[in-house]
Amino acid sequence: MATFVLVPGGWHGSWAFEAVAPLLERAGHTVHPLTLTGLRPHDDPATIATANLDTHADDVLRLLERARPDDVTLVGHSYGGMVITAAADRAGGRVSRLVYLDACVPRDGESCWSLMNEGYRQSFVAGAATTGYAVEPPWRPDGDPRRRPHPLAALLQAVRLTGAHADVPRREFVHCSGWEDRTPFTDQRARLLADPGWTVHDLPTAHNAMREAPRAVAALLLAGADGPAEDTAHTPGPAVRSAS
Repeated sequence: MATFVLVPGGWHGSWAFEAVAPLLERAGHTVHPLTLTGLRPHDDPATIATANLDTHADDVLRLLERARPDDVTLVGHSYGGMVITAAADRAGGRVSRLVYLDACVPRDGESCWSLMNEGYRQSFVAGAATTGYAVEPPWRPDGDPRRRPHPLAALLQAVRLTGAHADVPRREFVHCSGWEDRTPFTDQRARLLADPGWTVHDLPTAHNAMREAPRAVAALLLAGADGPAEDTAHTPGPAVRSAS
């Protein structure tokens, strides 16, 4: 059985996967949804102000050290892709699968800031105007009230990679195609489709697929839990599509 470590995106906590985690557990897998440092309800201003990408990668590495799981799949949503990349690069071969759920897939020296489009960058600046160190969640009519300010330093810090993360044998990107007018991940999808080391899936949802289509997300994760993803998605062309 696999061990899934689920890393949420900006402003979110472990609760972001509350509809997905039980489906993975019912299939017999071990699931660890994380709330990253600086986004926990009890975190004080000093903790939030000093939390950065390295802090969040260490959150994942501490879990791996404490639980000592086998067959580890790191799943990162949105900003969480930065975290799982940094963690996998430092994990010493303990990670067997990386799944980027509509998430940043950084190369050495890139940051969440650099990978976002201008609309997101403007929202980061506006959201940090009050404190200077924490980005308030952007207003949305359907925004979850549990969202918390995200440490600005984590969004700005460039990842430094040795290249060890590229040795993870299974790497998958899930492109949520239901917000094509706003997504910052279109170019990234094209890059990964052209890379034979990657499998690319499409889900016809908006960004928060875990909430919109939890069964489809769980099915995609479970389909790859027992073996390699389908080779048909390794080459440029139509991506594997998952039903919602």
